[in-house]
Amino acid sequence: MTHTRAIIRSTGAYLPEKIMTNDDLAKIVDTSDEWISQRSGIKSRHIAADDQPTSDLALRAAKQALENAGLTAADIDGVIVATTTPDSTFPSVAVRVQSALGVPPGIAFDVQAVCSGFIYALSVANNFITAHQAKRILVIGAEKMSSIVDWEDRTTCVLFADGAGAVMLESSSDADADDQGIMSAHLHANGDHADILYTNGGPSTTGESGHIVMHGREVFKHAVTLMSDVVEEALSHNGLSASDVDFLVPHQANLRIIEGTAKKLKMSLDQVVITVDRHGNTSAASIPLALHEAVSDGRIQRGHTVLMEALGAGLTWGAVIAKF
Repeated sequence: MTHTRAIIRSTGAYLPEKIMTNDDLAKIVDTSDEWISQRSGIKSRHIAADDQPTSDLALRAAKQALENAGLTAADIDGVIVATTTPDSTFPSVAVRVQSALGVPPGIAFDVQAVCSGFIYALSVANNFITAHQAKRILVIGAEKMSSIVDWEDRTTCVLFADGAGAVMLESSSDADADDQGIMSAHLHANGDHADILYTNGGPSTTGESGHIVMHGREVFKHAVTLMSDVVEEALSHNGLSASDVDFLVPHQANLRIIEGTAKKLKMSLDQVVITVDRHGNTSAASIPLALHEAVSDGRIQRGHTVLMEALGAGLTWGAVIAKF
């Protein structure tokens, strides 16, 4: 019996040209390469130009995903963008990308779950496809986090960065659909922890976007436990163990969190895609950026079981497990 699954047909990515190293940051804020590296594992990050909005980053990643899929904009039914740094309060980044690409009228909207945004967006797109409401959806994670950091706050400005990653999600009803596609998605949120990671502004409060405020120790404490829990949930749901996973593609927030999660799962770091050292924390863009890198360099290949997981402000967290 055949059934429909959403498969990842292709990936794409874009990183701004400007690279800011830890030594560069030490020139503008009281910090050092050693201080940043020890606490986060970050060595450098990409920063978008002042006149480069999030939609431009998203568009560039989307174009690469389209090219890698061998498709045109006319083949696409929708665009879903995960972002917490839109160009404007409205319209969405997704409709800007839709227009710039020339995608026909259809599904186009943004998802806001901060660092978990791509997992949420992927889950939403998967539901559209498995419900036969769309055949192909571009799912993009794009952020210009440099626009909402306080460049005088060394606890946050050293962590966040800019970039975009995209995947082409496509319907497959082939008899061998079990060998490819999203197996399950698991989403969670707990607003009781909204005060440990947030921005101190917004359209309906201060009238400005505000800057990131983070209580790092509290976030770290929740991150390892919740990310491990949701990974176990995804594995259990599919009757798998950690040994069945070929690659873990985690949200790239902090190397210690990634290592802690891998240790809890008894996974070798060779099975974990790590880009945080070069990309920093690009929020909703981090997972698709890391996925694209591992697909492009040949680590992740067709048939591999890939587990993606993230935790972000809200708190929100989630995981998606897929056969690539």
